[in-house]
Amino acid sequence: MATAAGIGAREKIFVGGEWIEPAGADPLPVINSTTEETIATIPGCTPVEVDLAVEAARAAFEGWSQTPRAERAEALAAIAAGLQARTEELAAVLVAELGMPLKLTEAIQVGLGVNHFAVMPAALEEVRWEERVGNSRVLREAAGVVGAITPWNYPLNQIGAKVAPALAAGCTVVLKPSEVVPLNAFILAEVIESVGLPAGVFNLVSGIGPIVGEAIAAHPGVDLVSFTGSTRAGRRVSELAAATVKPVAMELGGKSPNVLLDDADFTRAVPDGVAKCFLNSGQTCSALTRMLVPRERLAEVEELAAAAAEGFVPGDPLDPGTTLGPLVSAHQRERVRGYIATGETEGAKLLTGGAEPPEGLTRGYFVRPTVFSEVTPEMTIAREEIFGPVLAIQPYEDEADALRIAGATEYGLAAGVWSGDEERAIAVAGRLRAGQIEINGGAFNPIAPFGGYGQSGHGREFGRFGLEEMLQTKSLQL
Repeated sequence: MATAAGIGAREKIFVGGEWIEPAGADPLPVINSTTEETIATIPGCTPVEVDLAVEAARAAFEGWSQTPRAERAEALAAIAAGLQARTEELAAVLVAELGMPLKLTEAIQVGLGVNHFAVMPAALEEVRWEERVGNSRVLREAAGVVGAITPWNYPLNQIGAKVAPALAAGCTVVLKPSEVVPLNAFILAEVIESVGLPAGVFNLVSGIGPIVGEAIAAHPGVDLVSFTGSTRAGRRVSELAAATVKPVAMELGGKSPNVLLDDADFTRAVPDGVAKCFLNSGQTCSALTRMLVPRERLAEVEELAAAAAEGFVPGDPLDPGTTLGPLVSAHQRERVRGYIATGETEGAKLLTGGAEPPEGLTRGYFVRPTVFSEVTPEMTIAREEIFGPVLAIQPYEDEADALRIAGATEYGLAAGVWSGDEERAIAVAGRLRAGQIEINGGAFNPIAPFGGYGQSGHGREFGRFGLEEMLQTKSLQL
């Protein structure tokens, strides 16, 4: 694979259509999660740079919002094409930053990110921009300057899920990517620069959340904040945004149940459920981390789940034989190992894995693929988001008990239901409070609405639904 040109020191941010050097911004290291080596640095900006970026975005808003939708659609398609042309470089950068195996990185991390821009021309055609309601003409128009604050686990995907619909809607953007996995965002800025968007329509400011993210959320010149991250950080963003009464769209944590009903095909459902839990080394907010199974089938499920987990091969994400990469950071590795130790201490039954490093992997942020059984709703590993390759199997007595256990969470981002009778599975799904529910392993849909209930956040992303989050509604009384 070619060397990633995007890896290396980044000394400038993209503001007002130009690459500028921040004043007094200390560089932040970017660490390769497999080798634990520093591969790049980025500027650690301050509220001074946020002010500059918001000022540029506000200055650009009127012109961009009045640009014909057909021209905005052309720009979004051009950005998608520019990203697609740099797929190999983006994949190399993301593998180094994040550690997802290469083939998955190309398909998921890069593919989904490109897709969010590619689908916007069609999404623009689906929105009802104007309609008549009685004696009123109801218009939908751009919300204004959008502050986009994005996470490290699916970086380009989440950037695309915010930036693409905002630009399509006619909004201007100030983006703060995760400082842990930021290099892909700089490549996006280069692509946007090459497309020739008007100065200030898109702005990139790098740095840490408590400084740069908080400055964006609190800024009176930002009209809407779109945030993805932890529930704790989401609460802080909401607090800061409330001071200027700006709307916040947020996608937060999850502790998603995967309900295997007694008539499910367990030979399909269990391996599929393990894979859904372990995708991206478990660093997925919508991962199906709790597998709910009939108690009378528990022994069978345990055997299937342990075998599926042991089939995952941790290692170098550039090795074609690797199916489980490292976690993103040393902090994340220690956090996940701590949860595994807690599970054992609280009496969960460890089927496979554990807190010790995988054999032969003394360097890199690796964690063993781990499965617990006999997990009860009050246990820590059943309640808190672990964000690692750790599955909790929860036995239930009957369907009512399964629904009770599934609902024993403050989150509501995702879920799964398996049954030999699809209509039965759909009926059970209708009783689960979650934003997206897989029926018998149904495929992820990147244009269906994505978001959650409860403390998983509010608002929806992807496709037309994400575009509509970036709009305001105006009534003209005639």
